[in-house]
Amino acid sequence: MALQLWETFKESITAYTGLSPATFFTVVALGLAVYYTLSSLFGSSDDGHLHQSSRGIEEKIEPLPPPVQLGEITDEELKQYDGSDPKKPLLMAIKGQIYDVSQSRMFYGPGGPYALFAGKDASRALAKMSFEDKDLNGDLTGLGVFEIEALQDWEYKFMSKYVKVGTVKSSVPVSDGATEGETVEATERQTVEATERETIEATEGNAAKPIEDGPSASVEKETVETGPADDAEKKE
Repeated sequence: MALQLWETFKESITAYTGLSPATFFTVVALGLAVYYTLSSLFGSSDDGHLHQSSRGIEEKIEPLPPPVQLGEITDEELKQYDGSDPKKPLLMAIKGQIYDVSQSRMFYGPGGPYALFAGKDASRALAKMSFEDKDLNGDLTGLGVFEIEALQDWEYKFMSKYVKVGTVKSSVPVSDGATEGETVEATERQTVEATERETIEATEGNAAKPIEDGPSASVEKETVETGPADDAEKKE
């Protein structure tokens, strides 16, 4: 039965291809060899290209370094973390509290929609949703109720998503102002007390002077009045 099928198959090859069975199988074998050879060459090249591409992506997307605590810094020092230096973290402050927003560099980094807020205390700008330079500060005076609520929402978002790394140093410390006020008040009080003391001493001095001079004037007067009488008694 198998021999009959084999004979039928060979006859079909000869009928449909015009080649002998041996020639047909030789051509098929050569075709398979060429196919595997080409697939191995192009396949390894594609794999290498994909491997290089993935490695390049991994190099570009480096893991973020852990946030570094900065403590208390000034507004000028905060400007150094606006994203212009890729080696430094990307920082932003709300209500004097500084947060590391490096993980959202696409929003707050250079070219991002909120890049103006980076490296600054943008409390006023966030409250008013303003992108004007005059609002890129931490001054909250004159804000309305709804603006304060909007700023509070932003603060809650930052507190829950980012790590706090420091605070912004106030340009006018409250303690210094209080000390200066107390110093001025103390100086004024001392001046008033000194003036009052000088006035009292001057008054007492003027009041005592006639009393001291009084007896002397009386004695001189008596001497003048009794002088002629003594002379008369001597003549008698």
